[in-house]
Amino acid sequence: MTEGTTSAAAEGADTLTRLEQEGEIAADYLEGLLDIADLDGDIDMDVEADRASVSIISDSHSRDLQKLVGRDGEVLEALQELTRLAVHRDTGDRSRLMLDIGGYRAKKRTELSELGAKAAADVRSSGESVRLKPMTPFERKVVHDAVKAAGLRSESEGEEPERFVVVLPA
Repeated sequence: MTEGTTSAAAEGADTLTRLEQEGEIAADYLEGLLDIADLDGDIDMDVEADRASVSIISDSHSRDLQKLVGRDGEVLEALQELTRLAVHRDTGDRSRLMLDIGGYRAKKRTELSELGAKAAADVRSSGESVRLKPMTPFERKVVHDAVKAAGLRSESEGEEPERFVVVLPA
């Protein structure tokens, strides 16, 4: 191995270790939260797309975890930010950690990918740009990725919380 390859491998290992540490800190924080709220749930940690990913899952199809998601994922978004702050407090580094509760984000990701692909198909057939409804940053990112995968481009416009995606013709 060359020196550049060795240092790149070491840097990748350092990044993985840092992201795993973020996941551990987040899991501890969320376990404490679940205990305080007297809710059942297991914590699953992973590293996906250069970010720590933590999920709260439950064997029972209890509505308790649904309370942590809230209407349109509002509570989930707030918990994600609180968890990121807990990680930041312990590490001193800004976290891009992604939190999912009860599979809400995974389901939402599938729906948004389909929406992005459909919008791209509509733009391709009509030649006209399509403006989608306002979305959260997570939702916009998923749509942008789906549009890119379909071979078109998209942009975000507007100001939060009314920021939206516009799918553009090729």
